[in-house]
Amino acid sequence: MTAAEISRIAGVTRATVSNWRRRHDDFPAPSAGTETSPLYDLPAVQAWLRGRGHTSTASPTEELRTALRLLGPGSGVAARLFPLAAAASRRTPEELTELAALPDDQLIARAEKTAGELPAAAPEAETVRYGPDDADAVRALLGCIREAGPQAAVDVLAERELDEGAASGVYQTPEGLALLMARLLPADASRVLDPACGSGTLLAAAARQGARELFGQDSLPVQGRRTAVRLLLSAPEADTAIRVGDSLRDDAFPDVTVDAVLCNPPFGDRDWGHDELAYDPRWAYGLPPRFESELAWVQHALAHLEPGGHAVMLLPPALAFRSSGRRVRAELIRAGALRAVVSLPARAAYPLHIGLQIWVFQRPEPGGTDRTTVLFVDGEGEQRDGAPGTASATDTATATTDAGTRGSSRLRRSGSSSSAASSSAASFDWAGLTDRVLGQWAAFTTAPDTYADEPGVARAVPLVDLLDDVVDVTPARHVRATAADIDPAALARRVDDLHKQLAEQVAALAASSAADGWQPSGASAREWRTATVSDLARGGALTVLRAATPGTRGSKDSGAPTVERPVLAARDIAAGNPPSGTAVDIHADAAQPVAAGDVLVRAVAGGGSAAAMTRVADDRDAGALLGQHIHLLRPDPARLDPWFLAGFLGAEDNIASASTGSSLVHVTPGRLRVPLLPLEEQRRYGEAFRRVHELRTAVRRTADLAADTAATLTTGLTAGVLLPPASPSTPGSRSV
Repeated sequence: MTAAEISRIAGVTRATVSNWRRRHDDFPAPSAGTETSPLYDLPAVQAWLRGRGHTSTASPTEELRTALRLLGPGSGVAARLFPLAAAASRRTPEELTELAALPDDQLIARAEKTAGELPAAAPEAETVRYGPDDADAVRALLGCIREAGPQAAVDVLAERELDEGAASGVYQTPEGLALLMARLLPADASRVLDPACGSGTLLAAAARQGARELFGQDSLPVQGRRTAVRLLLSAPEADTAIRVGDSLRDDAFPDVTVDAVLCNPPFGDRDWGHDELAYDPRWAYGLPPRFESELAWVQHALAHLEPGGHAVMLLPPALAFRSSGRRVRAELIRAGALRAVVSLPARAAYPLHIGLQIWVFQRPEPGGTDRTTVLFVDGEGEQRDGAPGTASATDTATATTDAGTRGSSRLRRSGSSSSAASSSAASFDWAGLTDRVLGQWAAFTTAPDTYADEPGVARAVPLVDLLDDVVDVTPARHVRATAADIDPAALARRVDDLHKQLAEQVAALAASSAADGWQPSGASAREWRTATVSDLARGGALTVLRAATPGTRGSKDSGAPTVERPVLAARDIAAGNPPSGTAVDIHADAAQPVAAGDVLVRAVAGGGSAAAMTRVADDRDAGALLGQHIHLLRPDPARLDPWFLAGFLGAEDNIASASTGSSLVHVTPGRLRVPLLPLEEQRRYGEAFRRVHELRTAVRRTADLAADTAATLTTGLTAGVLLPPASPSTPGSRSV
């Protein structure tokens, strides 16, 4: 294990681990690695920590990772624990605690019996057997299920098995994206197939939308097991069939047709079977080129659909214009099989550096209505043209035409992080993008012949206009606003309004950044005793409430919940916005109302320095429901000042020392530390932190308005609808 992993287990900073190495001769010597990146023996480190009274403060998921690592590679215990995870999810917390407290031999016997209760939990699963060496891993699994939920435990098991199998290029579809794709399907789609099911996110989203027969296949056994268990947890009432194998070469459901297909297939696979499948009957729209495996997946999906059935697929943007796939694209368009293409912003999902696209297909019906147009929606325009949280130039143009409110929700992101797709997706405004896309799709499908284009956002393009020499179906190419779409007078009024708002915001920023009253603490930094949030909770100074996430044990309803109150989402904390979430952002078991004075902590770190990790709930937040990926701390006002608590909890070093994971960085609130100060001094610090919060908010709003103003001016000048201001300093200037 690395020094960073030691710091997470011990609940200290990496600097503290470095000090231990230098100051204590009995600190375990490195057992592997290099001089600059040493690796340590985990049991030796744990023994050393126990000898000095350092109890583990690792999160339940990190405890499970540690227990699995102790068994070493090749043990196969992660695969064997999947059935136990599914079966144990049906136990109460008290039953799990009682089970974990048994002696090793009794624990192993009970674990085997429990796992045997769900023999079909994993595809091709055999009777589960555990050995004496597995006892610690079984206990860690039960603890993870009890504290973090069964889905978190399943994800750790899959992560371990994927690591041992040296699998690469395996990334989970973000839940927000999965739900958007599922909601593009007809409401009555009951039988759904995912031929590259991965972790099962798409099938789980389909179940939330009402699907009751779920079919999935994946080439990796671990992903098949992961999907099967996920569906047992999130959709126990659905009929599921999960298989392992290569869907293109060895279709596990050759005679099955379904109402809908949801799929995020592998990209750029050159070994998909081009030669051996050259005469396959699935290629109704032409043989997919050797380097266009995605077109093989598209036709595989269409072959499994009932006439009139829909397929929604996540595909790379190059598929829209590569010359090698032109003929197949043309045939899909001529047949009316391609219904819509939606572009997504970069960093919404892996690969992070490109904006993927959602393609919507519908299998033609014999004698059905001829389809004459394809819908294009540009969901990446704001990412491309403007700063996060600002309107893009095309959005501004659209606003000036009064084209209506359909799809008017702007994309807002709470910063971005290139380190992980999951972290990026957690801070992405999926609700805004979903509203934008679904509004356009509903209008198009309801009346495609009378659909009104929204310049810069969406356009329905006649098939004949697409069937040119390149057959390019890139959304940005077809939806961009033109000069004819913009009202010059309306844009000029918009510019004047933006200038007034910007002037007011600059004045507010100047007031917030006043430098009076800040004094040095002395010759050196202050030192104080600290306590963890867990210590404060045990002492009654605060209460920690944790929002549930999809798949949490105890959910009886896999459908999307309906809520009448606003939902506070993690992105709102990061961006300083009022509650903007919807039912998409909350699980049915997470109806936790927020009260003024509560301290809110994002559960997933990331988003850059501009993204806040904490905030104190005010009157605009009061009554909102707590969304996913948020921890709520409710302090006793007689003992803790809320702004004092939020300020210290959100410090970068504090967050880093209480976080686990490398790609998806989870914050464990119990490990966050707070200075022990008298209430009066807390209030002094709290007032300072409140001023810092106001400064951060003013900076963000000023930057948003400045970017919006610049984008609007650029649009007006380049479209020829605004004239440059007169320049009296150059009276003799001549035109070019």
